[in-house]
Amino acid sequence: MRSEEHDVEILDAGLAPSLVPYTEGWELQRRIHSEVVAGDRDDTLILLEHEAVFTAGSRTEPADRPTRSTTPVIEVDRGGRITWHGPGQLVGYPIVRLGGQREVVPHVRRLERMLIDVLRPLGISGYQVTGRTGVWVDGPLAPAKIAAIGVRVEKGASMHGFALNCSNSLAPFDEIVPCGIRDAGVTTISREIGGETTPAAMRDAVASAFLEIFEEVPA
Repeated sequence: MRSEEHDVEILDAGLAPSLVPYTEGWELQRRIHSEVVAGDRDDTLILLEHEAVFTAGSRTEPADRPTRSTTPVIEVDRGGRITWHGPGQLVGYPIVRLGGQREVVPHVRRLERMLIDVLRPLGISGYQVTGRTGVWVDGPLAPAKIAAIGVRVEKGASMHGFALNCSNSLAPFDEIVPCGIRDAGVTTISREIGGETTPAAMRDAVASAFLEIFEEVPA
């Protein structure tokens, strides 16, 4: 799947029941990143659903980590702190040429706006929170994060990306301090609309929204 205006590929790497182990997804990212940087491949968005895993970014504190969980924790080379990936969550890894570290914040803001656009037709009012990454919705006591974002830019191209909570369990987030934030909750699309919505059901909407928002990326 490609846009007509830009050469952008949407790569489906595995959705339930074909869950992708995190290390395999990370290796795929690295391979595609190398090809994009070398000019041998078009900018690419990888979409997948991971086996359960905690990933700890460079700013993760010891108190953020799980203490009793049997779910593996993998140290990763993105920014941010610890989060969870697993069944029921749609993960996207945009590997796109950005031109340098100065483009990191605009890249994150674009991804937030893209996901807000994806949620709107479902009747979910997502929004950005100043000073925090991700997409948020109003909760009964505090804002709740419905999509997490963590990126890295290397050799002028992005890695890592976003995780959209679709139908996943929220129990793993009780075992950590997700993204290092103690004063907010976590939610899913299914919880917000009162009916199950899977990553597979959201795949096309996310792919289309990404192709539209990609038009903003500087050449």
